[in-house]
Amino acid sequence: MTTLRIAVTADPYLAVPPRLYGGIERIIDLLVRGLIARGHQVTLFAHPDSRVEGATLVPYGAPPHVGAIARARELWQLGFPLWYDRRQFDIVHSFGRLAALLPLMPLRALPKIQSYQRAIPWTGVRRAVRLAGGSLRFTACSASLFRGHTSARDDGQWRAIFNGVELDRYSFSAHVAGDAPLVFLGRLEPEKGTHVAIEIARRAGRRLVIAGNRVDAHADYFDAQIAPALDGHSVTYVGPVDDRQKNALLGSAAALLFPTLFAEPFGIVMAESMACGTPVVALPNGAVPEVVRDGVNGYVCKTAQEAASAVGRLDRIDRRAVRQDAEQRFAAGVIVSQYEALYHEALA
Repeated sequence: MTTLRIAVTADPYLAVPPRLYGGIERIIDLLVRGLIARGHQVTLFAHPDSRVEGATLVPYGAPPHVGAIARARELWQLGFPLWYDRRQFDIVHSFGRLAALLPLMPLRALPKIQSYQRAIPWTGVRRAVRLAGGSLRFTACSASLFRGHTSARDDGQWRAIFNGVELDRYSFSAHVAGDAPLVFLGRLEPEKGTHVAIEIARRAGRRLVIAGNRVDAHADYFDAQIAPALDGHSVTYVGPVDDRQKNALLGSAAALLFPTLFAEPFGIVMAESMACGTPVVALPNGAVPEVVRDGVNGYVCKTAQEAASAVGRLDRIDRRAVRQDAEQRFAAGVIVSQYEALYHEALA
Protein backbone atom coordinates (compact mmCIF):
# COMPACT_ATOMS: atom_id res chain seq x y z
CA MET A 1 0.00 0.00 0.00
CA THR A 2 1.00 3.65 -0.45
CA THR A 3 2.96 5.25 2.36
CA LEU A 4 0.78 7.82 4.12
CA ARG A 5 1.58 10.91 6.16
CA ILE A 6 -0.79 10.64 9.11
CA ALA A 7 -1.50 13.10 11.91
CA VAL A 8 -2.84 11.35 15.02
CA THR A 9 -4.21 13.46 17.87
CA ALA A 10 -4.82 12.60 21.51
CA ASP A 11 -6.15 14.62 24.42
CA PRO A 12 -3.21 16.04 26.41
CA TYR A 13 -4.19 14.62 29.78
CA LEU A 14 -2.16 11.39 29.78
CA ALA A 15 1.03 10.40 28.01
CA VAL A 16 1.02 7.97 25.07
CA PRO A 17 1.58 5.25 26.13
CA PRO A 18 0.21 5.80 29.64
CA ARG A 19 2.25 4.81 32.66
CA LEU A 20 -0.70 3.23 34.46
CA TYR A 21 -4.39 3.77 33.67
CA GLY A 22 -5.26 5.10 30.22
CA GLY A 23 -7.29 2.90 27.90
CA ILE A 24 -7.56 5.34 24.98
CA GLU A 25 -3.87 6.17 25.17
CA ARG A 26 -2.99 2.47 25.00
CA ILE A 27 -5.05 2.09 21.83
CA ILE A 28 -3.38 5.15 20.28
CA ASP A 29 0.04 3.75 21.14
CA LEU A 30 -0.86 0.39 19.61
CA LEU A 31 -2.13 2.05 16.43
CA VAL A 32 0.76 4.48 15.98
CA ARG A 33 3.40 1.78 16.44
CA GLY A 34 1.53 -0.49 14.05
CA LEU A 35 1.31 2.21 11.38
CA ILE A 36 5.01 3.04 11.71
CA ALA A 37 5.90 -0.66 11.40
CA ARG A 38 4.05 -0.65 8.07
CA GLY A 39 6.12 2.25 6.78
CA HIS A 40 3.74 5.15 7.34
CA GLN A 41 4.92 8.53 8.65
CA VAL A 42 3.08 9.46 11.82
CA THR A 43 2.98 12.80 13.62
CA LEU A 44 1.52 12.46 17.12
CA PHE A 45 -0.09 15.47 18.82
CA ALA A 46 -0.23 14.51 22.48
CA HIS A 47 0.88 15.00 26.10
CA PRO A 48 4.48 16.32 26.35
CA ASP A 49 5.65 13.11 28.07
CA SER A 50 4.48 10.90 25.20
CA ARG A 51 7.12 8.63 23.72
CA VAL A 52 6.30 6.47 20.70
CA GLU A 53 9.40 5.31 18.86
CA GLY A 54 9.43 6.40 15.24
CA ALA A 55 6.68 9.01 15.60
CA THR A 56 7.22 12.76 15.42
CA LEU A 57 5.80 14.23 18.62
CA VAL A 58 4.10 17.63 18.71
CA PRO A 59 3.56 18.19 22.45
CA TYR A 60 0.77 20.38 23.77
CA GLY A 61 -1.25 21.02 26.89
CA ALA A 62 -0.28 21.62 30.51
CA PRO A 63 -1.99 20.93 33.83
CA PRO A 64 -4.44 21.57 35.37
CA HIS A 65 -6.57 21.22 32.19
CA VAL A 66 -9.61 22.73 33.91
CA GLY A 67 -11.69 25.79 33.18
CA ALA A 68 -12.91 27.34 29.96
CA ILE A 69 -9.70 29.31 29.36
CA ALA A 70 -7.46 26.25 29.74
CA ARG A 71 -9.67 24.14 27.46
CA ALA A 72 -9.80 26.87 24.82
CA ARG A 73 -6.02 27.23 24.99
CA GLU A 74 -5.59 23.50 24.40
CA LEU A 75 -7.94 23.57 21.42
CA TRP A 76 -5.87 26.38 19.91
CA GLN A 77 -2.58 24.62 20.71
CA LEU A 78 -3.79 21.64 18.71
CA GLY A 79 -6.00 23.19 16.04
CA PHE A 80 -3.56 25.87 14.87
CA PRO A 81 -0.57 23.53 14.22
CA LEU A 82 -2.87 21.10 12.42
CA TRP A 83 -4.12 23.89 10.16
CA TYR A 84 -0.67 25.43 9.66
CA ASP A 85 0.94 22.09 8.71
CA ARG A 86 -2.07 20.74 6.85
CA ARG A 87 -0.13 20.27 3.60
CA GLN A 88 2.24 17.90 5.40
CA PHE A 89 -0.53 15.38 6.07
CA ASP A 90 -2.51 13.06 3.83
CA ILE A 91 -5.04 12.39 6.57
CA VAL A 92 -5.82 13.53 10.13
CA HIS A 93 -7.03 11.00 12.71
CA SER A 94 -8.38 12.45 15.96
CA PHE A 95 -8.89 10.53 19.18
CA GLY A 96 -9.28 13.82 21.06
CA ARG A 97 -11.86 16.58 21.01
CA LEU A 98 -13.76 17.05 17.78
CA ALA A 99 -13.70 20.84 18.30
CA ALA A 100 -9.93 20.86 17.73
CA LEU A 101 -10.57 19.92 14.11
CA LEU A 102 -12.70 23.03 13.53
CA PRO A 103 -9.99 24.89 11.51
CA LEU A 104 -9.79 21.87 9.19
CA MET A 105 -13.52 21.37 8.65
CA PRO A 106 -13.84 23.58 5.54
CA LEU A 107 -10.82 21.83 3.93
CA ARG A 108 -12.77 19.10 2.17
CA ALA A 109 -9.74 17.88 0.24
CA LEU A 110 -8.15 16.77 3.52
CA PRO A 111 -9.72 13.57 4.90
CA LYS A 112 -10.43 13.54 8.61
CA ILE A 113 -11.28 10.66 10.95
CA GLN A 114 -12.80 11.22 14.39
CA SER A 115 -12.72 8.19 16.70
CA TYR A 116 -14.83 7.80 19.82
CA GLN A 117 -14.23 5.56 22.82
CA ARG A 118 -17.01 7.02 24.93
CA ALA A 119 -20.44 8.64 24.64
CA ILE A 120 -20.80 10.60 21.39
CA PRO A 121 -21.70 14.34 21.41
CA TRP A 122 -24.26 14.18 18.63
CA THR A 123 -24.96 17.91 18.46
CA GLY A 124 -21.29 18.61 17.79
CA VAL A 125 -21.07 15.73 15.32
CA ARG A 126 -23.94 17.08 13.22
CA ARG A 127 -22.48 20.59 13.17
CA ALA A 128 -19.11 19.18 12.09
CA VAL A 129 -20.66 17.10 9.31
CA ARG A 130 -22.45 20.16 7.93
CA LEU A 131 -19.09 21.97 7.78
CA ALA A 132 -16.88 19.13 6.58
CA GLY A 133 -19.22 17.02 4.48
CA GLY A 134 -17.83 13.70 3.35
CA SER A 135 -14.27 14.68 4.26
CA LEU A 136 -15.09 13.76 7.87
CA ARG A 137 -15.74 10.17 8.88
CA PHE A 138 -16.27 8.58 12.27
CA THR A 139 -15.38 5.40 14.09
CA ALA A 140 -16.45 4.05 17.46
CA CYS A 141 -15.03 1.17 19.45
CA SER A 142 -18.39 -0.59 19.21
CA ALA A 143 -21.54 -0.19 17.17
CA SER A 144 -23.49 0.21 20.41
CA LEU A 145 -22.20 3.79 20.65
CA PHE A 146 -23.84 4.94 17.43
CA ARG A 147 -26.58 2.39 16.78
CA GLY A 148 -29.89 4.21 16.33
CA HIS A 149 -28.28 7.61 15.72
CA THR A 150 -27.15 7.44 12.10
CA SER A 151 -30.34 7.63 10.06
CA ALA A 152 -30.01 11.27 9.01
CA ARG A 153 -27.53 12.65 6.51
CA ASP A 154 -26.03 14.99 9.10
CA ASP A 155 -25.18 12.04 11.37
CA GLY A 156 -22.13 11.26 9.23
CA GLN A 157 -20.50 8.03 8.04
CA TRP A 158 -19.78 5.58 10.86
CA ARG A 159 -17.85 2.37 11.32
CA ALA A 160 -17.23 0.18 14.36
CA ILE A 161 -13.57 -0.70 14.89
CA PHE A 162 -12.96 -2.65 18.08
CA ASN A 163 -10.18 -1.90 20.50
CA GLY A 164 -7.26 -4.27 20.18
CA VAL A 165 -4.70 -6.03 22.33
CA GLU A 166 -1.13 -7.07 21.69
CA LEU A 167 -1.50 -10.81 21.94
CA ASP A 168 2.17 -11.49 22.65
CA ARG A 169 1.70 -9.76 26.00
CA TYR A 170 -0.82 -12.39 27.10
CA SER A 171 0.00 -16.03 27.76
CA PHE A 172 -2.53 -18.53 26.48
CA SER A 173 -3.68 -21.03 29.13
CA ALA A 174 -5.23 -24.10 27.56
CA HIS A 175 -6.19 -25.53 30.95
CA VAL A 176 -6.76 -24.19 34.45
CA ALA A 177 -7.15 -25.93 37.76
CA GLY A 178 -10.48 -27.50 38.56
CA ASP A 179 -10.93 -25.11 41.45
CA ALA A 180 -9.68 -22.06 39.53
CA PRO A 181 -11.32 -18.86 40.76
CA LEU A 182 -13.54 -16.43 38.96
CA VAL A 183 -12.02 -12.98 38.48
CA PHE A 184 -13.37 -9.45 38.49
CA LEU A 185 -10.96 -6.84 37.10
CA GLY A 186 -11.92 -3.18 36.84
CA ARG A 187 -12.60 0.01 38.73
CA LEU A 188 -14.43 -0.63 41.98
CA GLU A 189 -17.50 1.51 41.45
CA PRO A 190 -21.22 0.76 41.24
CA GLU A 191 -21.58 0.96 37.46
CA LYS A 192 -18.92 -1.72 36.99
CA GLY A 193 -20.99 -4.12 39.07
CA THR A 194 -18.39 -5.47 41.49
CA HIS A 195 -21.17 -6.28 43.96
CA VAL A 196 -22.95 -8.26 41.22
CA ALA A 197 -19.77 -10.26 40.62
CA ILE A 198 -19.75 -11.14 44.32
CA GLU A 199 -23.37 -12.28 44.04
CA ILE A 200 -22.65 -14.38 40.94
CA ALA A 201 -19.71 -16.12 42.60
CA ARG A 202 -21.74 -16.77 45.75
CA ARG A 203 -24.63 -18.25 43.79
CA ALA A 204 -22.23 -20.38 41.74
CA GLY A 205 -20.35 -21.57 44.83
CA ARG A 206 -16.99 -20.43 43.37
CA ARG A 207 -14.08 -18.41 44.71
CA LEU A 208 -13.77 -14.83 43.45
CA VAL A 209 -10.63 -12.71 43.12
CA ILE A 210 -11.26 -8.97 42.78
CA ALA A 211 -8.59 -6.73 41.28
CA GLY A 212 -8.68 -3.07 40.33
CA ASN A 213 -8.53 0.48 41.56
CA ARG A 214 -10.59 1.75 44.45
CA VAL A 215 -12.33 4.99 43.48
CA ASP A 216 -12.22 7.76 46.08
CA ALA A 217 -15.59 9.12 44.99
CA HIS A 218 -17.12 5.69 45.70
CA ALA A 219 -15.41 4.88 49.00
CA ASP A 220 -18.81 4.29 50.62
CA TYR A 221 -19.65 1.73 47.93
CA PHE A 222 -16.50 -0.25 48.67
CA ASP A 223 -17.08 -0.11 52.42
CA ALA A 224 -20.74 -1.09 52.22
CA GLN A 225 -20.94 -3.61 49.38
CA ILE A 226 -17.47 -5.07 48.84
CA ALA A 227 -15.53 -5.02 52.11
CA PRO A 228 -18.11 -7.09 54.09
CA ALA A 229 -17.72 -9.95 51.58
CA LEU A 230 -13.93 -10.08 51.80
CA ASP A 231 -13.00 -13.12 53.88
CA GLY A 232 -9.59 -13.93 52.41
CA HIS A 233 -10.85 -17.19 50.90
CA SER A 234 -14.16 -17.17 49.05
CA VAL A 235 -13.74 -13.50 48.09
CA THR A 236 -10.36 -11.77 48.07
CA TYR A 237 -9.22 -8.32 46.93
CA VAL A 238 -5.67 -8.03 45.54
CA GLY A 239 -5.69 -4.33 44.64
CA PRO A 240 -4.53 -2.77 41.36
CA VAL A 241 -2.47 -5.00 39.05
CA ASP A 242 0.20 -4.21 36.47
CA ASP A 243 0.40 -5.88 33.05
CA ARG A 244 2.41 -8.86 34.31
CA GLN A 245 0.07 -9.47 37.23
CA LYS A 246 -2.97 -9.02 34.98
CA ASN A 247 -1.69 -11.67 32.59
CA ALA A 248 -1.13 -14.15 35.43
CA LEU A 249 -4.49 -13.39 37.05
CA LEU A 250 -6.58 -13.70 33.90
CA GLY A 251 -4.68 -16.73 32.61
CA SER A 252 -5.30 -18.71 35.80
CA ALA A 253 -9.00 -17.87 36.07
CA ALA A 254 -11.94 -20.09 35.21
CA ALA A 255 -13.70 -17.02 33.81
CA LEU A 256 -13.76 -13.25 33.91
CA LEU A 257 -16.95 -11.82 35.37
CA PHE A 258 -18.01 -8.63 33.59
CA PRO A 259 -21.35 -7.62 35.15
CA THR A 260 -21.32 -4.04 33.88
CA LEU A 261 -24.44 -2.09 34.78
CA PHE A 262 -24.01 0.74 32.27
CA ALA A 263 -23.65 1.01 28.49
CA GLU A 264 -20.02 -0.10 28.33
CA PRO A 265 -18.36 1.39 25.20
CA PHE A 266 -16.13 -1.67 24.76
CA GLY A 267 -14.53 -3.20 27.85
CA ILE A 268 -10.91 -3.89 26.91
CA VAL A 269 -10.47 -6.30 29.83
CA MET A 270 -12.81 -8.71 28.04
CA ALA A 271 -10.45 -8.86 25.05
CA GLU A 272 -7.46 -9.20 27.39
CA SER A 273 -9.13 -12.12 29.14
CA MET A 274 -9.92 -13.81 25.84
CA ALA A 275 -6.31 -13.37 24.75
CA CYS A 276 -5.43 -15.66 27.68
CA GLY A 277 -8.07 -18.15 26.56
CA THR A 278 -10.26 -17.25 29.53
CA PRO A 279 -13.99 -16.98 28.75
CA VAL A 280 -16.14 -14.06 29.88
CA VAL A 281 -19.47 -14.20 31.71
CA ALA A 282 -21.17 -10.84 31.30
CA LEU A 283 -24.39 -8.89 31.51
CA PRO A 284 -25.72 -7.64 28.14
CA ASN A 285 -25.08 -3.90 28.47
CA GLY A 286 -23.42 -1.65 25.90
CA ALA A 287 -20.89 -3.43 23.71
CA VAL A 288 -21.02 -6.76 25.57
CA PRO A 289 -23.15 -8.62 22.97
CA GLU A 290 -20.69 -7.52 20.26
CA VAL A 291 -17.62 -8.68 22.16
CA VAL A 292 -18.92 -11.86 23.80
CA ARG A 293 -20.10 -14.53 21.38
CA ASP A 294 -22.46 -16.56 23.51
CA GLY A 295 -21.30 -20.14 23.86
CA VAL A 296 -18.06 -19.49 21.95
CA ASN A 297 -15.93 -17.18 24.08
CA GLY A 298 -18.25 -16.85 27.05
CA TYR A 299 -21.85 -16.29 28.01
CA VAL A 300 -24.14 -13.25 27.88
CA CYS A 301 -26.62 -13.38 30.74
CA LYS A 302 -29.56 -11.23 31.76
CA THR A 303 -29.33 -11.71 35.52
CA ALA A 304 -26.90 -12.70 38.25
CA GLN A 305 -28.71 -16.03 38.58
CA GLU A 306 -28.32 -16.72 34.84
CA ALA A 307 -24.65 -15.81 35.11
CA ALA A 308 -24.18 -18.21 38.04
CA SER A 309 -25.80 -20.96 35.98
CA ALA A 310 -23.49 -20.12 33.09
CA VAL A 311 -20.47 -20.56 35.37
CA GLY A 312 -21.60 -24.16 35.71
CA ARG A 313 -21.30 -24.55 31.92
CA LEU A 314 -17.76 -23.21 31.56
CA ASP A 315 -16.50 -26.71 30.76
CA ARG A 316 -18.37 -26.45 27.45
CA ILE A 317 -16.19 -23.53 26.35
CA ASP A 318 -13.03 -24.47 24.42
CA ARG A 319 -10.30 -22.15 25.68
CA ARG A 320 -8.42 -22.61 22.39
CA ALA A 321 -11.48 -21.30 20.54
CA VAL A 322 -11.56 -18.32 22.92
CA ARG A 323 -7.95 -17.45 22.07
CA GLN A 324 -8.55 -18.02 18.36
CA ASP A 325 -11.51 -15.65 18.40
CA ALA A 326 -9.32 -13.01 20.08
CA GLU A 327 -6.69 -13.49 17.38
CA GLN A 328 -9.26 -13.02 14.63
CA ARG A 329 -11.08 -10.00 16.05
CA PHE A 330 -8.94 -8.18 18.61
CA ALA A 331 -5.29 -8.71 17.61
CA ALA A 332 -3.35 -5.46 17.21
CA GLY A 333 -2.55 -6.22 13.57
CA VAL A 334 -6.22 -6.76 12.76
CA ILE A 335 -7.19 -3.42 14.27
CA VAL A 336 -4.35 -1.53 12.55
CA SER A 337 -5.39 -3.06 9.22
CA GLN A 338 -8.97 -1.87 9.68
CA TYR A 339 -7.86 1.71 10.35
CA GLU A 340 -5.40 1.55 7.46
CA ALA A 341 -8.13 0.39 5.10
CA LEU A 342 -10.37 3.23 6.29
CA TYR A 343 -7.63 5.77 5.55
CA HIS A 344 -7.34 4.56 1.98
CA GLU A 345 -11.11 4.58 1.54
CA ALA A 346 -11.26 8.16 2.78
CA LEU A 347 -8.45 9.20 0.45
CA ALA A 348 -10.15 7.53 -2.50
